[in-house]
Amino acid sequence: MATAEKKTSEVGIELNPKTTKADFNGVPGALGITIGLPILIYVLYYGLDAVPGAKVFDLCALEGYLAWFGGLVALFYIVPGPLVKGTTLRDGTYLNYKMNGLNSFLIVLAVLVARGLITRGELPELVFVADHLLGLITASIGFSFLLAFFVYFKSFGNPKKILAHGGNTGLPIFDWFIGRELNPRIGLFDIKFFCELRPGLFLWAIINFAEAHLQYRKFGYVSDSMILVTIFQFIYIMDSAVVEAKNLTMIDITTDGFGFMLAFGDLALVPFTYTLQARYLATNPVHLGWLGVAGIVALNAIGYYIFRASNSEKDAFRNGDPSVAHLRYIKTKSGSTLLTSGWWGMSRHPNYFGDWLMGLSWCLPTGFNTPITYFYFLYFVILLIHREARDDLKCGNKYGDDWKEYKRLVRWKIVPYVY
Repeated sequence: MATAEKKTSEVGIELNPKTTKADFNGVPGALGITIGLPILIYVLYYGLDAVPGAKVFDLCALEGYLAWFGGLVALFYIVPGPLVKGTTLRDGTYLNYKMNGLNSFLIVLAVLVARGLITRGELPELVFVADHLLGLITASIGFSFLLAFFVYFKSFGNPKKILAHGGNTGLPIFDWFIGRELNPRIGLFDIKFFCELRPGLFLWAIINFAEAHLQYRKFGYVSDSMILVTIFQFIYIMDSAVVEAKNLTMIDITTDGFGFMLAFGDLALVPFTYTLQARYLATNPVHLGWLGVAGIVALNAIGYYIFRASNSEKDAFRNGDPSVAHLRYIKTKSGSTLLTSGWWGMSRHPNYFGDWLMGLSWCLPTGFNTPITYFYFLYFVILLIHREARDDLKCGNKYGDDWKEYKRLVRWKIVPYVY
């Protein structure tokens, strides 16, 4: 890091400037979210059919969760994968990331298939997940708190560490919540990037499989609605693993620190609220019929196409692909370029619109008997609107008048002609 320090001092930029404005209304907001979100997960759990005899504090579930997390860490070190360079940091350096998420996930799936063959479909691991879901929720929440404390205290002691712009207020509660260090690491093991994809997203798939297995054990069949939800979400999870390297450009990785907010979101909120549809359908099968299936499949396909096509266009443009050389753009004074045609000329975040459509298609198979299964869609609407506002503020500060001109050319934020 001596080189990094030299580069910083040469250009006269303070490596870790003090955060002057705290998101989420500072400490009150941080405390509210820290207390409120765990309560919300339990409310959503009990809002659906609770598993008879389930324990909130479950030693077997804790052991199972630690084995799951530890096993994925072991796969990170054992499974080969290429090293990919991350974005340039503010000190002029960059980090390398080992990309073996897809291979790790395939190993997990292969083990699951093997266990299915060995146990002739009994799959005791999936039965365990379904029966101990409440205990797994508690284990993941507790682990999120501990991980947040670990990375917070780890961020001190080395003045050359790069801190997140938003997490250096000097207010311990807020900095712990939002994340003080930008890239907490143990050698090559990047804690934030690892948690962004693997423990939560992979567990999301496992819980869905467990709920589909539970439905089969209970009713003797798997409904068309359960098949749709499981396949749609599995494609989304698999897609995230396939394009793992593209996550390096996400605001979570490039800008946000890693604290309780991201730890809790990645490890607890994702696997235990994004699976509400499968959990509901496990004990309340919905039969859509061919017409219902066709309509929901079409909605999901449209959303996925918008999501993937828009992201691919942006990546192609960044990499100088000749297929997108015709696109118009603004060259900013900072040297960056802002697309003003193609998908990114229709709105500033067309990928968010695709995300919304996919999210709605995941909820519709559950019918309309409970609003709980629509939590994912409503949460994502709020999340992405808030993220768009943060991005707008960040880009306004970075690009100045160029950003104003960009907003004049690309009027709509997410949904063309609507918002």
